[in-house]
Amino acid sequence: MQHDIRILIADDDREIRDLVKTYLERETYRIDAAADGEEALRLFEAHRYNLILLDLMMPKIDGIEVCRRLRMKTNVPILMLTAKDQEIDKVLGLSIGADDYITKPFSIHELVARIKAHLRRFLVLGSESGPQQETVLSFKNLTIHLQKYTVTKAGEEITLTGKEFELLKFMASHPEQVFTKTQLFRQVWDSDYLEDDNTVMVHIRKLRMKIEEDPSDPKWIQTVWGIGYKFAGDKDEA
Repeated sequence: MQHDIRILIADDDREIRDLVKTYLERETYRIDAAADGEEALRLFEAHRYNLILLDLMMPKIDGIEVCRRLRMKTNVPILMLTAKDQEIDKVLGLSIGADDYITKPFSIHELVARIKAHLRRFLVLGSESGPQQETVLSFKNLTIHLQKYTVTKAGEEITLTGKEFELLKFMASHPEQVFTKTQLFRQVWDSDYLEDDNTVMVHIRKLRMKIEEDPSDPKWIQTVWGIGYKFAGDKDEA
């Protein structure tokens, strides 16, 4: 239920904190707000959150470092707010574990919609009912637990971000099927507008670093030149 969902907002701009808090509380979410990175980390240690909204530029500890530390402890969706629109800032945020970013000034309605989409995917992924629904996808030494939202490689659990998991889950559910970057973005990011190729490429690269024996010569997530990517591998029948 939505009133059980708790969100952390970290932004040094009080007007933005209050605006976002007001709109999210209308959705009956429980909201905590932090004015700097240190306070955000303290709140995270004290409460269990379902989503975290981080400003890139914050005093004491900036959003990038906060995100980096949080990713060592949680896989909940992390959305970055930034006044910068340079490509390097977006790539940096995604590369250290952010699931999405939105550039200031932003539409509050778009932000709320994105938050809802991330929560929906994170909280209900793998919970669909029906006799055809699989709860585990097994590929030799790689196992994807849909309901637990975890991945194990040779029996050892691998920590993925929410978007990394969704990307792997989607591709692994359609082995050998080739997807363009736009198709992957539409499916995983719940949007038809692909602003640039880096969003998908960064997540593919991070996934390879985590699940491949040799990321430079990937066996699982393969590039199909001129088209996109595919997940290669037969399901484990054992």
